[in-house]
Amino acid sequence: MTSFTSNKGNSNKGNNVIVDTGCANLSSVKFAIERLGFTATITDDIEQIKAADKVIFPGVGSAKHAMANIIEKNLVTTLQSLTQPVLGFCLGMQLMTESSPEGEKDDLVDCLGIIPTQVTPLNAKGNRLPHMGWNTLTKVAEHPVLKGINIGDYFYFVHSFAAPVSEYTLASCEYGTEFSAIIAKDNFIGCQFHPERSSELGSKIIKNFLEFDSTQIEPELSTS
Repeated sequence: MTSFTSNKGNSNKGNNVIVDTGCANLSSVKFAIERLGFTATITDDIEQIKAADKVIFPGVGSAKHAMANIIEKNLVTTLQSLTQPVLGFCLGMQLMTESSPEGEKDDLVDCLGIIPTQVTPLNAKGNRLPHMGWNTLTKVAEHPVLKGINIGDYFYFVHSFAAPVSEYTLASCEYGTEFSAIIAKDNFIGCQFHPERSSELGSKIIKNFLEFDSTQIEPELSTS
């Protein structure tokens, strides 16, 4: 079971941070937050990140490039030690894990190691890669970020790597094989799909994240 704990208080609309990892799509994430009536600052400033009430950790591209940027910006320890709620998008989710492959089979990139699982090549079983487009959730846990989200809901995916289903899985999806659509451990939550590209349901996840208060959550998977 995955529990959620945080020492932060109730949400507000101003003190939200988008971590600038040097990857693309930061502006689209910021616009998605602002459309919901919240504000967010894109920054790689360590003190601003530490002081935020909520932290968004987006990313597109390769784990190798993103981790090199994070190391260069001296953000590794800061990101690993955050105690406020953190929500990762796509590559941002994958970077929360222990490692991710790049290119050759044994060429692993060390990630942040926040959630003890590993990203592996998506076993699409003959389906075209990358897995690109709309797909449905096959399992959904009870969690404040998933309030109003149900099995069968559609989200927008673009990826060739994925985290396997594990005890840290909050929601799953299937493309050839089942994989984790959302993973979480304590205050860290990651979505393999792009909430900012997933229409009203993606906006709902972002809004849920920005609004929920600090409680302890022990989700149970729903199978219906």
